[in-house]
Amino acid sequence: MNITSYQGLVSLVTGGASGLGKATVERLVQNGGKVVILDVQGTRAQEVAKRLGGDVHVTVGCVTSEEDVKKALEQAKTKFGKLDTLVNCAGYANTCQVYNFNKGLECGLEYFTKCVNVNTIGTFNTIRLAAGLIGQNQPTKDGQRGVIVNTAATIAYEGDIGQAGYAASTAAIIGMTLPIARDLSSQGIRVMTIAPGVFDTPLVTYLPEKMLEFIKRMTPFPSRLGKPEEFAHLVTSIIENPMLNGEVIRLDGAQRWFPL
Repeated sequence: MNITSYQGLVSLVTGGASGLGKATVERLVQNGGKVVILDVQGTRAQEVAKRLGGDVHVTVGCVTSEEDVKKALEQAKTKFGKLDTLVNCAGYANTCQVYNFNKGLECGLEYFTKCVNVNTIGTFNTIRLAAGLIGQNQPTKDGQRGVIVNTAATIAYEGDIGQAGYAASTAAIIGMTLPIARDLSSQGIRVMTIAPGVFDTPLVTYLPEKMLEFIKRMTPFPSRLGKPEEFAHLVTSIIENPMLNGEVIRLDGAQRWFPL
């Protein structure tokens, strides 16, 4: 999608009530786009919509629910007439060691299952349902109809102790990026994934402060956590660049994880 202006661009942003998703919604709207937010945090999502005005509408729901995603898509179609982009920012993270030998206790299966349900299945669920609506768009002169941007994590490559569920669920997003891009290529729909390092969002509140400070020190440059607006900037860069397709971009300041 060769874009110099976001006027008329309609996006569905999951997890748009906070963190990376919220920053993405703000950037899209501030540049003239229209957005539907799908998020379980209804109050926060409504606050974002109220602040940004009539170019944002909210569907309260979960990415793992077919009904909720369909409601969000119907809202995009009813309010704005179409859907151009899907940005998957909804996510879940936790820590649980596979087996705690000090306590003689295995990790509860629910920890792993929830990561996979929200991150992997939720991402696939929104893609499979949104693709049909995006595919109805009239193609541009180079045949493009829309863009899908997913969110994984660098933890998929370098997960640490207790992060098996989060690493596995985001690695699956990375793994399905290319095949889905190939699936949707006949309709001119591009598919990309961003793998952020550790960003200053509510999602990292599960990490102890000691680990966050360690991560900052081990990030070559800039030696800090990522800012949500930097993620949002990359989302719009992907939308603007028609040659970006089927790839994963690390966004981490050369950040690499080392066992503590």
